[in-house]
Amino acid sequence: MKKYIKIISIALLILFTYSCDDYTELTSPTINLGSADFSRFVTIGSSFTAGYQSGSLYQSSQMYSHGQLIANVVAANFEQPYVSDPGTGGRLEIKSLSPFELYINLGTGSPLNTPFPRPYNNLGVPGALVYDVLNATNANDCASALFAGVPNPMFDLILQTSPNYGTQFEQATILRATMILIWIGNYDILGFASSGGVSPSAPTEVNTFSALFTATANALGSLGVEVVVGNVLEITSYPFFTTVGPLMAIEIPWYQLAQLSVPGLFYQEHGVTGPSIVFADSLSLLSGGVLVTLTGSGYAGLVGTPNGKFYRDFQYPALPTGIDTTMPFGVHPQNPWPDALILDAGEKTTADNTTQAYNSAISNAAINNGFGLVDFNTIFGNFRMRDFSGGTVINGITYTTTYITGGLFSLDGIHPTSQAQGIIANAFLEVINKNFNASIPSIDVSTIPGSLNFTTNSIANKPGYNIFPKGAFDHLLF
Repeated sequence: MKKYIKIISIALLILFTYSCDDYTELTSPTINLGSADFSRFVTIGSSFTAGYQSGSLYQSSQMYSHGQLIANVVAANFEQPYVSDPGTGGRLEIKSLSPFELYINLGTGSPLNTPFPRPYNNLGVPGALVYDVLNATNANDCASALFAGVPNPMFDLILQTSPNYGTQFEQATILRATMILIWIGNYDILGFASSGGVSPSAPTEVNTFSALFTATANALGSLGVEVVVGNVLEITSYPFFTTVGPLMAIEIPWYQLAQLSVPGLFYQEHGVTGPSIVFADSLSLLSGGVLVTLTGSGYAGLVGTPNGKFYRDFQYPALPTGIDTTMPFGVHPQNPWPDALILDAGEKTTADNTTQAYNSAISNAAINNGFGLVDFNTIFGNFRMRDFSGGTVINGITYTTTYITGGLFSLDGIHPTSQAQGIIANAFLEVINKNFNASIPSIDVSTIPGSLNFTTNSIANKPGYNIFPKGAFDHLLF
């Protein structure tokens, strides 16, 4: 009898064990990749792809690049050219909250996995233009070196030079990539827009961009691999162009301008030798007709004098000649905003029209090659529209495009935070699920840490002033 009881007990134990296994399998999240093949997963692009944040490329932001986040979900091998914190130099950090002050961390980190015996999976190069995907192999043959005389060392770091594996496209080919995400073209506009239309004086010409992107798409299409592309954002999605207005820029109420006997704000228009342009009224900045770049925030610290005038003690290297800094800054024709800090209505229209043309070229190339397409322009445009109705809630967190507090953009006002990279990764995954009959779960962005950088050194200053060090936004890579 004991023998039979023992046999029954063993049978029940086996049944219970298998039941537990079955229950776990049924209730655990499953990942159905469909026809999507992540066995050799590669990302191509510029700074948004690289994981660049707050003016630098550093490990604690790279580890949340959208490529790495997707690789974590699908268990793909994904190597990146990590640089230890604080990264490649010039990282913006918060030095003080009250008053709000930024600090430029001039320290640099060290490459953590260089040299690497093969190309990296993340081939995003900060500062890359669409030209560079098929043509640039190092710092000296990239677009900025050839056409502007400014070599970009990021190409040497990410593409490697010893040995030189070639362009981003060639390195993806060497890896025999099975899935490629490409997001390129934002810098072809941002270089123009962020400099107030001064340097360069125009975005990459539309026909040139279209030809280059089409050639890039066709080259990727010839590989017979799975490809998903992202399109270009309108400039008003970035707080770099929407943060500084008259209330911040001159730190006196707009209605007090009448007391200074001037009709509005002044700026130095590029190429104009006569009087500076006068805005019809000081609220025109807020209407969207003219944008002040975040670089202009460095001019915000106006000083009151006994005679009631406001001026700025300028030390800006690009200050136009003949400026009388004893005059009220920005509200007197002898002390106007420099053109490099202003994106006027015509320049903004150029940027908007160019964005539309670029995105048309990207869409056509994607359709012609059977690629998936992520409409980031609409995604971030919707974020911007919802700013005025309370923001957008994702995983319990409210996001807006507001500088600092919005959660989407890092301290440079251009590049996504780590949590925003999670949102970007989810947008790619949504298209991958649709195009490849997959059911890959989305990323809970609330599990990703925030991305603001702090130092412990806080200084005393006048309360309420926003303090941005000279040059803080002058050398960003997109």
